[in-house]
Amino acid sequence: MTAQLRRSTLPVALACASLLAGCATPRDAGVDVSAVRQVRQASPLPVGWEHGAFMEIYVRGFQDSDGDGIGDLRGLTRRLDYLQALGIKGLWLMPITASGDHAHGYGVADYRAIEPAYGTLADFDELTRQAHARGIGIVLDYVINHSSDQNPLFKASAASPTSPWRSWYVWEDAKPAGWSIFDHDPWNATPNGAYLAQFGANMPDFNLRNPAVVAYHLDTLRFWLNHGADGFRIDAVGHLFENGPDGWSMQPEDYSFMAQVRRELDVDHPHVMVCESPGDPVGFAARSACGSAFAFGHSDALVAAGLGDEQAIHRVADYFLVAPDTMATMVSNHDSFAGKRLWDAMGGDAARVRVAAAAYLLQPGTPYLYYGEELGMSAVEAPDGDARLRGPMSWSASGGFSAGRAYSPPSINVATNNARAEATDPASLLAFYTAMLRLRNTHPAIATGRYEAPRVDGRTLSFRRVDADERIVVVLNYASADGAASLAGLPANARLQRLYPAAGSGEIGPADAQGRLGVPAAPLSVQVFRVSR
Repeated sequence: MTAQLRRSTLPVALACASLLAGCATPRDAGVDVSAVRQVRQASPLPVGWEHGAFMEIYVRGFQDSDGDGIGDLRGLTRRLDYLQALGIKGLWLMPITASGDHAHGYGVADYRAIEPAYGTLADFDELTRQAHARGIGIVLDYVINHSSDQNPLFKASAASPTSPWRSWYVWEDAKPAGWSIFDHDPWNATPNGAYLAQFGANMPDFNLRNPAVVAYHLDTLRFWLNHGADGFRIDAVGHLFENGPDGWSMQPEDYSFMAQVRRELDVDHPHVMVCESPGDPVGFAARSACGSAFAFGHSDALVAAGLGDEQAIHRVADYFLVAPDTMATMVSNHDSFAGKRLWDAMGGDAARVRVAAAAYLLQPGTPYLYYGEELGMSAVEAPDGDARLRGPMSWSASGGFSAGRAYSPPSINVATNNARAEATDPASLLAFYTAMLRLRNTHPAIATGRYEAPRVDGRTLSFRRVDADERIVVVLNYASADGAASLAGLPANARLQRLYPAAGSGEIGPADAQGRLGVPAAPLSVQVFRVSR
């Protein structure tokens, strides 16, 4: 399979893949590649659940149920009540499929099997049943660009140049010259030719111009929907197609392909599909592509604003004047290139954590918390940058994660920042996050309303969330000194009823006849109001 052939057959691949029985597939690969017909069914979740806050969960690090030191699906199921009480409406699970790395999971060895340490398919079915009973959706991480080199599909492809599986991956007879991706040569020589692997030799790229490959991935997505998944986070969507050594990211085919995937999945009702592309998040969030994507860049601004950077505060204010409200927002995730855990990024200053978090929890977009963020959980001691971010969840001062020896050291601040300690402390970060999510879940204007009147006065940011029934005003002071927000455009004589902190504790106002009103803001403070006349 040549790179030129991979460039020339995308329309055929998409057309063929859309016909459930239309494309011939070799047999005896060693994994299930059978066709899957999607079971049409209504969503078991409440209308609008997808506009609530999600949490990204590393299953290996969330809760161990059997004492082997590795988190698993049964452990996660046991902790659903905690997530429900926090106000979480959806879970993004980092890869749970059988992997070649047995760690992060992004090198998939079998797309239709559970990583053995995480449990069984029956455990996943029970997780989805219990999550749905609590109004929580399940979104699975799906790696469509590449597999593990331990995947039987790749082993069959690599066995011989004449293998019937050869065209499932990208091969050349010899290593092409002139390629460099992420400062390394993505072509890997073997006795039977050279294969493309953008993310490392152990994760070879699929040939997504092969109709059988596309059909296999669509069938596998249907497989997981039939088992109760409510959507997918699609990894590395800016790297799906290559058009030569200078055309290996954000190619036109990447966007059109993801739009096709989205249409194929939504045959009965819309499912969540959020894409990962640090290079063009807004482009992939367009309806002509994924429909939603993680707001890289905005996440950097949110963190810098939390540290008091005035230019970053302006960037936070202006972001949703241009970006669509379908963006998936965050302040950290499982990758070190995306930054530190929020507690560490804010230097352990809980007040700055609150202000930084409030912006993305109350602005448009769908917020994605990273597990433990709500506790101010810090990194763990580890030599690898990514591993530092993927430690065991801090359930108690002694860890509370496993009855055995955990796969990783605990968070550095586990003794103080843990769920048990914070659950009974009304001034804790956990209490703050719970309050913010309660506002989002009880005020549709915050979850889905328009974003209006962003304004920055010094280091005080104010904005409004508005729908047909109410107007919400948010005032965030990023400074360590007193500030004030100068509001304009309010109804004449309007008053602000306090929703946070201390809901119902009083009013500010009235505004003048021109709708202007000044709101004092204490240092590093978060205030939320409802506009009334």
